[in-house]
Parts: sequence; structure tokens; C-alpha cells
Amino acid sequence: MSGTTTAAVGLRRRAAGAGANRWVVLVVLCVSLLLVAVDATVLHVAVPAVTEDLRPGAIELLWIVDVYPLVCASLLILFGTLGDRVGRRRVLLLGYGLFGVASALAALAETAQVLIVARALLGVGGAMIMPATLSILRQVFPDRRERALAIGIWSAVAAVGAAVGPLLGGFLLEHFWWGAVFLVNIPLMIVSLPVGRLLLPESKGDRNGPWDVVGALLAAAGLFALVLGVKRLGSGDLDVYSVVPLLAGALLVVLFVRRQRRLKHPLVDLRMFARPAFSTSVGCIVLAMLALVGLELIAAQYLQLVLGLSPLETGLRLLPLTVAAMAAGLAGARMLRRFGPRRMVSLGFCLTAVAVVLLTAMGGEDNTGLLLFGFVLLGFGLETTLFGAYESMLSEAPPEQAGGAAAIGETSYQLGAGIGIALLGSVMNAAYAPGLSSVPGVPASASAAAGHSLGEAYEIADRLGGPAGVALRRTAQECFVHGLHVTLLVSAGLLLLGAAMALRLPRTMQCGDEEPGTVELPSPREVSESRESRVTA
Repeated sequence: MSGTTTAAVGLRRRAAGAGANRWVVLVVLCVSLLLVAVDATVLHVAVPAVTEDLRPGAIELLWIVDVYPLVCASLLILFGTLGDRVGRRRVLLLGYGLFGVASALAALAETAQVLIVARALLGVGGAMIMPATLSILRQVFPDRRERALAIGIWSAVAAVGAAVGPLLGGFLLEHFWWGAVFLVNIPLMIVSLPVGRLLLPESKGDRNGPWDVVGALLAAAGLFALVLGVKRLGSGDLDVYSVVPLLAGALLVVLFVRRQRRLKHPLVDLRMFARPAFSTSVGCIVLAMLALVGLELIAAQYLQLVLGLSPLETGLRLLPLTVAAMAAGLAGARMLRRFGPRRMVSLGFCLTAVAVVLLTAMGGEDNTGLLLFGFVLLGFGLETTLFGAYESMLSEAPPEQAGGAAAIGETSYQLGAGIGIALLGSVMNAAYAPGLSSVPGVPASASAAAGHSLGEAYEIADRLGGPAGVALRRTAQECFVHGLHVTLLVSAGLLLLGAAMALRLPRTMQCGDEEPGTVELPSPREVSESRESRVTA
């Protein structure tokens, strides 16, 4: 009996130690996520300096900016499922190392081609890090109530990273050369590698059957082509170079799905999508990101081109959105317990729709109070939606499929962002351009060129000068504001569609019978077998 008691006490102590360390694990994972989130946006403010130094061509500059999200989005499923097979911590640590090496290569790049390669390697590292953070989080927080709090902190850090990127980049560019925006990653990677190796637990999923290499390559190629096509559409390029990648990507994804259904041990268990909570959560993530990224892009253009704010002032005006998103992430666990996934995600969509409709009151004059209230409501509502959707998706997925589920969530996040830019950008252009077709005193060719964008309209108006230039500038601004209102109303409709979709989620948060921190003690037979194995050893 004393042996049983000793073994039980030892198990309690080990479990208590693991429980104490899981919050430290969360800190390490959040630092990983912060790096990836910052790197996704930090280059945006450095583009002019990179252009001046490296003199890239137009296509090279496009790839410098876009290759990171393209590669990252296309490889999420590959590395998420690989982590389930060979070990999530192992993939995460490899991602740390690659991220550090690629950051050094990008900082020291002397040609545009080297910078493109470095940014692609950063995308590979990001794809290794992002799903691993969520899948490890799923493993170290088995209790759903604690996991909800952890996901709230994780999502708040993601919001901080997206906002800090441009601000950090601007600060570094004021004091150093453009390569400094990449060098900042290296000290954090040097610290994260040994700390992660020491503190992060290793976990694996179901290892039955071989890893589907062909399926992984099909998913990577299909997603790369899809995201590339969507990004080109978002830039207004409806041509063969947009349509072919979209068709090829759709075909490859269909082949991937058919292959997974036939395999006995698939790369991704598509039966997860048969669960309403899982498939609905993925759809809600796509819709939420579709609204967020498209609206942020158009809002940034409005603040700079219509109100005449500087990039730094624009970033500060959008900061309340990020602060509200952080608050929603930190309060998410409590809201989820009180309202349940269904009401929480629906409420988030509805709050965001109300914010979007309120912002239709924006006009040619600055209304600071309206913008502040609208952005706060927008950030809180969208983060509430994303939190509830991510938590439901991870909780619905089997633990052995945590890496694949996290990869699906992150892929839907990236696809939603790309589709949002393409769809809302197209709506904006369709509503903006017709009003410039016949401006008095402006040649037809100049009016057609001004219909491409508000920035181009301003340039043409400056060249024309006189009454014609003044008329073109005023008309372009009015058309942009009209297009903004139309886009906001379309976004509100999509958000209400998301609110209706969320009604398929569970009404309550199912936490099971196990309380946080409790330990399941071994049976006497298990203790005996454990003692015998130690004696034999």
C-alpha cells in the first residue's frame, strides 16, 4: 500500500509541476506568435527604403512584399500535420532556427533576389511556428476553461503583433537602415531556441500509417496558387495571370480532398468537417478576417488620402481597434463561459456589423469621436468572433489532430484575409470608378486613369492644375467616400451572414466533468506494473 501511495504522490507532484509550467509554456508560445505577427507587417513601412537601396523592378518589389504570406499560407497544412507526426516541439524549434537564419539573410541582402529568397525562407519558418503554437497550446491546456483563457491571451498577442509591426518598423527606420527591421528577430530567436527546448513539452498525434507526402505537396501547391490568384485579384489584376492560378489552385485542392477521402491514414482527417462546430468555426474565421483586413485597408486609405493624415497618425488612429481587440481576447474566456460559443460568436458578428454601419457616417471631414467609437466597437466585435471561433474549432478537433486543426484554422485565417482584400477592393473600385467617367474639363483618358485609385486621381489632378484639377480632386474624393459607404454596407451584410452561420455552434461551453488542476490517479495495477518495470530496468 505504501508503494501505491508513493507512486500516487509522485504522480501528483509531476502533474502539479506540469500545471505550474503550462503558463510559462504559454509565454514562450506567445513570444513565437508575436515574432511571426510582427514580421508579417513590419516590412510595409520599409518598402520605400528598400526600393531606394536595392532598386527592385515592379515585379521584384511585388514578390518582396507578397512572398512571405504566400509561402506561409501554402505550407501551414504541410508543417501542421508534420508536427502531429514527428513532434510539434521539434517542428517549432526548427522553425525558430530557420526564422533566425532567414532574418540575418534578409537584413544583409544586397540584391532584390536575395531578399526575395530570404522572405520566402521566413515564410517557411512562419509556417512551422504558427500551427505548432496552437497545437502545443491545445496539448498543455487539456481543460477547456483554462484553454479558453490561454487562447484569449494568444489572440491578444496576435493583435498586438499586427499593430506593433508598422510602429516598430517606423521607429527602427528613423534610427537605422532598413535591414534593422529583420535583425530585431535574431536576439529573440537566440533566446527562444534554448528556452523552448528546455520548457516546451513534446507531443505527437496518431502515428499510424505513413505520412502522406504527395498529399502534403498537393495541399502546398494548391494553396500557393489559390492565395496568389486571390492576391492578384485584390490588386485589381483580372487577367490570365490571376485566373490560371485560381483554377489550378482549385483543381489541386479538389485532388487533395479526393485523395484524403480515399486514404486509410489521411494527412488531414476531413471527417472533422462533418462536425458542425468545426466546419462552422472555420467558416466564421474566414468571414471575420474577410471583413477585418478589407476594412483596415480601406480605412487606412481613407485616413491618409481623404483626411490627409500621415502614416504615423494613421497608425495611431487605428490603434484603438487593436486595444479593443486585446481587451476582447483577455475577456474572451469569461464571455465564453457566460454566453456559450453560439451567442458569443453571433454577438461578435452583430457588434462588428453595427460598427460598420456607424462608420458609414464618415465623410470628407474628420470626425474623431465617430472614428474612435467605431474602431473600438469594430476591434472588440471582431476579436470576440475570432476568439469564439478558434476556441470552438480547437476544442472540437481530436487531440491527436491538433496540428492539422491548427493548420486549417491558420489557413482559413490567411485565405479570409486574401479574399477580403480582393472582394472588398473590387466592390470599392466598382463603386468609385463610375463617378469619374465625366468630370467637366477633364479629358476622357485622364478620367479613366483617375478611376484606378484615389492616389492616382490626386496625381493627375496636380498635373492638370487649374479649375479642372480642383474639380477632379473634389470629385475623386466624393467618389471614394461613396465607394467606402457601399463597401461598408456590403461588409455589414457579410457580417450578418456570419452571425446567422454562427447559430450552428453549440449553445453552451462543454467542459466535461474534470475540474481544472485535478489529476487522474493510476490504478493499483498500473502502479504495480510501473514498479516492476523500474526493478527490471
